[in-house]
Amino acid sequence: MAKLTIALSGLNNIDSPGPGIPVIRGIRDSKILDARIIGLAYENLDPGAYMHELVDKTYKVPYPSDGVEPLLERLKYIHEKEQIDVMIPNFDAELFTFMKSEKILQEMGIQTFLPTLKQFEERHKANLPEFGEKYGVKVPYSEPITSVQDFMNHKDKFEFPVVVKGKFYDAYIAYDLDQLNMYFNKIAAKWGLPIVIQEFVIGTEVNVVALGDGKGNTIGAVPMRKTYITDKGKAWGGITLEDPSMMKLTAKIISQTQWRGGMELELIRTAKNELYLIEINPRLPAWVYLAVAAGQNLPEALVRLALGEQVEPFQEYQSGKMFIRYSYDMITELHEFEQLSTKGEL
Repeated sequence: MAKLTIALSGLNNIDSPGPGIPVIRGIRDSKILDARIIGLAYENLDPGAYMHELVDKTYKVPYPSDGVEPLLERLKYIHEKEQIDVMIPNFDAELFTFMKSEKILQEMGIQTFLPTLKQFEERHKANLPEFGEKYGVKVPYSEPITSVQDFMNHKDKFEFPVVVKGKFYDAYIAYDLDQLNMYFNKIAAKWGLPIVIQEFVIGTEVNVVALGDGKGNTIGAVPMRKTYITDKGKAWGGITLEDPSMMKLTAKIISQTQWRGGMELELIRTAKNELYLIEINPRLPAWVYLAVAAGQNLPEALVRLALGEQVEPFQEYQSGKMFIRYSYDMITELHEFEQLSTKGEL
């Protein structure tokens, strides 16, 4: 295969990491792909911008909140210089912009492999009850609200504790009305409205990373259980599981929705061994490298699907593989920070 140029976002490899770096690691591990990696950074201190062994060149890009046009103008400039073959956006907040621009990017010669707008919208946290009913999946009861007074109108349907969730990120458990009010304001200030109030389901947190081909087929799926969770609810450690029920649920959702691209299912397994779907993240998660280590290189498969190749589904993975995240003091030079800050390129 000829050398590819692949552009990726999600370079903020911090305590709540983006998926960009583990996706790049999967691509670098590929025995099929030969790729030059272009990093798309939103912040001057995104660590991935300075990981030169993984990222060949980095460009600053405008925030999705700045609108479609500024982002497309910047991408056109980058594409003229780098000739991008495949683009992999890795943040929920930017996906809508890239999905709306998919045809424009294709006309430029940039391929993506993203969910459709319908798939993206119907799995939103605010739409999860309708999603569960439509596809026959157990989900916790939830209500989207735009004020605490909205919650008061629905309070008879809930018992504390409840989960308070932002439309893109962040989730907190509120044990009383004061905490709910505090978390509502905190999340709304960061991510906007609506806020989703979700029934708190007691059980074990388990997750699945998966890849759908857009035709109802599951190209790959690896389940895991979180073994260490940060105060932000992020997995800081996990272990792959041999779990037919999680695999069956994943295949059912991908088949029924005709899911296109990467996804993460966030699930709760109750004491009665029931699986509740609490969230669908519409892209590969930050722990995707665990799937690579377990035998399913989903980032590689995603790139090949974007290029229109026929990709055979993975048949197996290793259970009992663990990941443990760690902090690492990376040393870089001030002139590199200055270059990214002033020129927008590194």
